[in-house]
Amino acid sequence: MRLVVPVSGSDPKTRLSSVFTPDERREFTEAMLADVLAAVGAAGHSPEVVATAPVACDAPVTVDDRGLDPLVNGLLAETDGELAVVMADLPLLTPPTVEGLFEPDADVVLAPGLGGGTNAFVCRHPGFRVDYHGASIRDHRRIARETGATVAEVDSRRLATDIDEPGDLVEVMLHSDGAAADWLDDAGCDLAVDNGRVTVERA
Repeated sequence: MRLVVPVSGSDPKTRLSSVFTPDERREFTEAMLADVLAAVGAAGHSPEVVATAPVACDAPVTVDDRGLDPLVNGLLAETDGELAVVMADLPLLTPPTVEGLFEPDADVVLAPGLGGGTNAFVCRHPGFRVDYHGASIRDHRRIARETGATVAEVDSRRLATDIDEPGDLVEVMLHSDGAAADWLDDAGCDLAVDNGRVTVERA
């Protein structure tokens, strides 16, 4: 099955602008991408990267500036619904987590994000299409059922934790030892406790 990792290569992770410069955000995005590709590869898959602009990584890269919906729906059409998509901002990903995504015997397997998004899916049904706007996990459940596909969901903290906001950086520093965690350490980030809450501070 074809496995694709979409990533923004032009101006990624704008919600981290209060912490990192544009160049740093691109570097951090590439570090998270490296973690995702390492986990996917170690699970026995050969990932392809589709980026809005060139990125540095150890996988074949196709530059495609279409939005996420037309991009993924185009890939679903090309593959007759035989496609897996894993987002590039999941640095907590591990090989067993990736293996778990493929285990359910369902036409469409969804991995919900913590904020209502869809962080990964496996599709084995020609009628499934995506709509990433809004609470996409709810929409993808509906779309899959409307096409007559069987649906399963993977309940995984590692798949659910995508890194978008400054507060999300805590998860990387606490629960990952990959390229993204190393990048944060090199950038002078450290954990701090403020009123009982763990945050990330930058030296």
